Amino acid sequence: MVNIFSVYMFILHGIMKLVGVRPQTVEIEPGTIMNFWVSSNIPNKIENTPKKSKPAVVFLHGFAMDGIFTWQLQVLSLAKNYAVYVPDFLFFGGSITDKSDRSPEFQAECVAKGLRKMGVERCTLVGLSYGGMVGFKMAELYPNLVESIVATCSVLALTRSISDASLERLGFKCWPDYLLPDSVKGVRNMFEIAAYKFPHLPDWIYKDCFEVMFGNRKEKEELLEALVVDDKDFTIADFPQRVHLLWGENDKIFNMETARNLRMQLRGSAKLQSIEEAGHLVQMERPFVYNKQLKEILASFSKDAHQD
Repeated sequence: MVNIFSVYMFILHGIMKLVGVRPQTVEIEPGTIMNFWVSSNIPNKIENTPKKSKPAVVFLHGFAMDGIFTWQLQVLSLAKNYAVYVPDFLFFGGSITDKSDRSPEFQAECVAKGLRKMGVERCTLVGLSYGGMVGFKMAELYPNLVESIVATCSVLALTRSISDASLERLGFKCWPDYLLPDSVKGVRNMFEIAAYKFPHLPDWIYKDCFEVMFGNRKEKEELLEALVVDDKDFTIADFPQRVHLLWGENDKIFNMETARNLRMQLRGSAKLQSIEEAGHLVQMERPFVYNKQLKEILASFSKDAHQD
């Protein structure tokens, strides 16, 4: 029987290629390969002068899904005016490594090296949840590469106190129990918790998702284990970048109190916006509102950069 999720991904990949967004495999180092979806910078054939390069925007996905599935609606909205890069983190999509490091720092290093190999000198990061944590680490380690950040439903780092509070609120003992479900019921529960109001879907759709979404389970469990850090080991870096927080107002995983605490950790320099009737997957639930606000944020970053 045909897996509907696999069919959808095949169609999605075809649509991306039609709009000029194509996969590119980058060898980060021997044994480590990352897949990026990259928008092509088509030269202007009418004018004799070279086309001005587009601002680079890098979309960093959350833990449950790969890059292009997570950010499909944003890529389609922004690819015309921005040079879009969408990596699959290691053990997601087409990315893999034989190294034992599972830390968000290693993910950040690999993404940064991949971007450098593709000629990216400066970029804006847009990170959801796990992707936001990797993004903040990239900004800390590579300030000359990352000029601004849009963090959605994320934190600087998943400290033990934040992790325990979130898990208690969700009713789970550990993150693999939630993010790596072992049943169709678990997949349904994962999406319903992540959304403000998830549409009713038949079990066979969740079954198809279950069959294709949760590969590399051992490695992903190790990623989640490496993600949580003791509070005493966490220090807040000084971020020279412009930071904007764009949140789902009804996020159950990292709620608005978490967002306000994050803004305080950033010494109040970050702007915070929330979108009503949207949960953790705000970019999928309210894509038109999210895309509109994201475009306004990116435009403000560009304006600020010209004024500096």
